[in-house]
Formats: sequence, C-alpha cells, structure tokens
Amino acid sequence: MRKSLMRITFRQLQIFRAVCESRSYSRAAEEMALTQPAVSLQIRQLEELIGQQLFDYVAKKLYLTPAAETLLKTSEDIFGRLESLDMQLSDLQGTLQGQLNLAVESSAKYLVPHLFAAFRAQHPEVNLQLVVVNHAQAVRRLSQSRDDLLIMSQVPSELALDFFPFLNNPIVAVAPADHPLSSQATLQLQDLTRYPLLVREPGSGTRKACAEYCHQKRAHFAQTLEVGSTESQVEAVIAGLGLALLPRHAARMELAAGLLRELPVQELPLYRSWCVVHARGKYLSPVAQAFLQFIRSERAQISALSERFAGLQFGS
Repeated sequence: MRKSLMRITFRQLQIFRAVCESRSYSRAAEEMALTQPAVSLQIRQLEELIGQQLFDYVAKKLYLTPAAETLLKTSEDIFGRLESLDMQLSDLQGTLQGQLNLAVESSAKYLVPHLFAAFRAQHPEVNLQLVVVNHAQAVRRLSQSRDDLLIMSQVPSELALDFFPFLNNPIVAVAPADHPLSSQATLQLQDLTRYPLLVREPGSGTRKACAEYCHQKRAHFAQTLEVGSTESQVEAVIAGLGLALLPRHAARMELAAGLLRELPVQELPLYRSWCVVHARGKYLSPVAQAFLQFIRSERAQISALSERFAGLQFGS
C-alpha cells in the first residue's frame, strides 16, 4: 500500500464526505463549522495524498471524479466499521446502541415509523436516520451502498441484492366521495379510463407498477395529470381533478373520513410486497442485523401493525 494513503486523516475524510453530500465547498464548510478556504485546503491535501483529482467543475456545478467515487465508498466503509465497533462495544456491555440508517420508498413511509417504534421498544438505545426516496433514487442508493438497509416494493433484478419480502402493499383505485363511479357496486379497470388519472413523478415505483399493470390489462387512460407526491395525489383527488391508483394505507385517513372512496374494481387491489433490501455481501452493523432479524422473526407483530393501514373497504 502507498505510504501516502496512511497519512489520510479521519477529519479529511469527514470534510470530503460533506463536500460529496452537499456538492458545495461553501455548504460543506458551514456544515463542518469551517471556513471555505479551510475546506479547500483539506481537499487539496487529500488530492495530493491519493495522487488524483477528486472534483470537477462543469457549468458551475461540482461533480465527483471516478477517484472520488471510489474514495467515497471506502470512507463510508471506514466510518461504518467505526460505528459498528461502537455498537459491538455497547453489545459487550449488554445493550444494543447505535444508529440505523434506513432508506424507504415513499409508499412505505407511513408504516415504517410504526415498525421502527416496535423495534425500538426492544432496543431503546437505537436511533434512526430515515430517508424517504422514490424508486429511482432507491436503486441509485443501493448501487452506492448509501444505507444500512432499504425498504422498497420492486427489487431491481440487475443488481446483486439480498432481500426479504415481509408485508403486502395493496394498490387501489380511489375517487372523491361524490364521483359518479363511487356509487357503483362493481367496476372494471377499463371503466376508469374515461376520467383523468393522477400519477406520481417519473421514477416512482408505484407509478411504474400501475403503468405496467394497466398496460397488461389494456386499460389506457387518455388523460393523466402528474403530481409530485402521494400526498399531492390524495389532495388532487379530493379536489376533483381525477382518479388515482395508490397504496391503500396512503389514503387511509381520507377513506375513513369519507373524503375518498375506494372504487370496487374487480382487477384490484394490485398487490406488491414491501421488501427489506441490502447489497449482497454488504457488511451489516449489529443494529442493522438486529433490525433485519426483527423483521424476519416478528411477523405476527408486523401483521398486527399493518392492520392499521389495511381493511378499509368499499363504502367505509
């Protein structure tokens, strides 16, 4: 190994990671409580130690070079193992401590806080860092090994991943309570196509799953309106802008309050499974291992939690 690499400091790696995350020297300086020249100096010294440029500026935007991408993965592994050491030392004292870095697709963000609360009841010294992403962002984070674990509904087959399906995610059709279709006793998916369909942004896993399913069923919507989040979908349906296909639990409160109605479409619900996922061969911290074991072993408790987000049937 090159002797120069042995002179890299943890502080330099912390500053480097801050620059990578913020894509800005000035924002990294603010985050690290440093001046911008101090950040620039540390990065310049780090580049001298590794012998390669770390960042490129193109059109006033900062981009990571291949050397930076490699260093970032290594630094995340180093800090992850230090955090794991802290957890293991705590474990030797009889308590599980540390932080679970968890990313979830937006379709799971309603359930996951309750899931973590049940886990934390067993391990009160564990903290959570939760990031909510769409499907495309989730795939990118998996390829970069950004998180301890990730919860998603459509596991990409092109990546080497280990995953465990643990709960159904039913996707249903919803309409305003006064919509003409809301009074129907039974419907076909084709019946919905006369009305505008509210869809998520490109990259959404729910949008992708619904588009593929509608194509399979030859249900083609002539008009679609794009909104940027599930919450926006729900509000837009209430406002009368159209219908939506979305996870049942995402509209559970509006369904229970009578603001929305679940349409009795014979081809629905469309079931997808939430899965807990990590890169194959990834080193899992003790906290991540404990959370994964909790999901594998506490099926009854998880099913009981999910009942809060299911069972809202037609007319409820």
